Amino acid sequence: QLQASGGGWVQPGGSLRLSCAASGLTFRTHIMGWFRQPPGKEREFVANDLGRGMPGYSDSVKGRFTISRDNAKNTVYLQMNGLLPEDTAVYYCAARHVSTSNWRFWGQGTLVTVSS
Repeated sequence: QLQASGGGWVQPGGSLRLSCAASGLTFRTHIMGWFRQPPGKEREFVANDLGRGMPGYSDSVKGRFTISRDNAKNTVYLQMNGLLPEDTAVYYCAARHVSTSNWRFWGQGTLVTVSS
């Protein structure tokens, strides 16, 4: 199971850090990722952590968001800086085993609202 937290309201230019705690899976053998679904739009990829210092980001968040993980705590984080109104979305964490491209595990989502 994945439990996401840390969403909320923030003004443009502000920062938030999302957390996602994993249980019931072998954390070290899973790639962790963040996705988001803006209002009225489809879910989209945000970032993933391939491990070994190899993160991946969508072009829209590159340079502003940072994904990291703490294997000791079975937790993945998404540090979001320089937030823009278009970052408003429900953010989901997800996990997939290193041997597959299927994102099997999903968190419940946490809402991030960026507005003045």
